[in-house]
Amino acid sequence: MELTGIHHLTAITAQARQNKQFYTDDLGLRLVKKTVNQDDTSAYHLFYADGLASPGSDLTFFDWPAAPERRGTHSISRTGLRVGKDSFDYWAARLSDRGLTDGGIATLDGRPSLDFEDPEGQRFRLVEDSAGAVANAWAKSPVPAQHQINGLGPITISVPELAPTEIVLTHVMNMRKVREYASPDGHGSVHVFEMGAGGPSAELHVAVQPDLPVARQGAGAVHHVAFRVPNKPAIHEWAKRLNEFRIPSSGEVERYYFRSLYFREPGGNLFELASDDPGFAVDEPLETLGETLSLPPFLEGRREQIEAGLKSLD
Repeated sequence: MELTGIHHLTAITAQARQNKQFYTDDLGLRLVKKTVNQDDTSAYHLFYADGLASPGSDLTFFDWPAAPERRGTHSISRTGLRVGKDSFDYWAARLSDRGLTDGGIATLDGRPSLDFEDPEGQRFRLVEDSAGAVANAWAKSPVPAQHQINGLGPITISVPELAPTEIVLTHVMNMRKVREYASPDGHGSVHVFEMGAGGPSAELHVAVQPDLPVARQGAGAVHHVAFRVPNKPAIHEWAKRLNEFRIPSSGEVERYYFRSLYFREPGGNLFELASDDPGFAVDEPLETLGETLSLPPFLEGRREQIEAGLKSLD
C-alpha cells in the first residue's frame, strides 16, 4: 500500500468573495468546483486547481467567519505550489506588485523557492517542479501558460517533537524519510518524507519546533491536508489498516467527488486520504466546471434552502 502524493489542501477564509478574486485573478488558478461544506452547508467550499482539475492541484477553502489564526506548532504551516524552473522572476515581480512577497527568490532544500502570503496571511512557497512534470494550463487564466501553477508542492507541518509523527508517517502511511534541512525561519529543523515516486508533488516536510506556542486555527490557517490514493477500493484498505494500528479515524466518508478517510497524526494535524476517482467532472462538464453551484445528490433536495443562505461571490 502506497500513497502517491498530495491530493488537496483545505484552508479557511473569512472573505469568500475576495478569496475567489485573489486565487483566480492574482494566482491564475481555475475555480473548478463551487459547492458547500457538506458538514456545514451555510459555508461555501471552493476548489481551485489546474485547467483539468487534476488530483494534486486542488487548493480548497472553507468559508467561515473566523478571526485570524494564531501561528504556532501543531499546525500545517506552509503550502507549497509547483511552478516551472523559468517562472520565478515572473512570480517575484507579479507578487511584489501586489505587496505579497515575503523575501526574494532563494534556494531551499536544494530547490529555487519564493515565499509569500495571501491577503489573509496564509503562508505559501513557490517551488521548482520536477523536470518533465505534466502541466495542465487553463486557457482562461490571466497568467501565461508557461508560468501557471502546476499544482501543490511540498506541504510543511509543524510539530513539537518528531518521533511520534515519524512513526505514523513511516510505519503506518509507508512514507520514506529522505533528508533534512534547517528551517528558514530559524525555528528548528525540517525532515522530509516522500511518497510514491517522490519529488515536490509527493513530499511532506515536518518542521520540529518545540519552542513555538500552540497554533489556533482561524482565517489564513490550513484545516487539513489530503494524500492521494488511486481509487475508492484503496480507501477501504486504508481504513482497515488504520483500524489494525488502532488509530482512530472518521471511517470512510463519501464526498461524491472523491471518497475520504480522516485521522489525526500525533502532532495534532488533521490528515485525509482521498481517492483520485471519480473527480470533479462527475456532475458537470469539464468545460464549465465551477461556473454554477454544484451539490452532491444527497444535498440536491435542499438546493433552494442552501442557495438562500449563501452570499454572492461576484
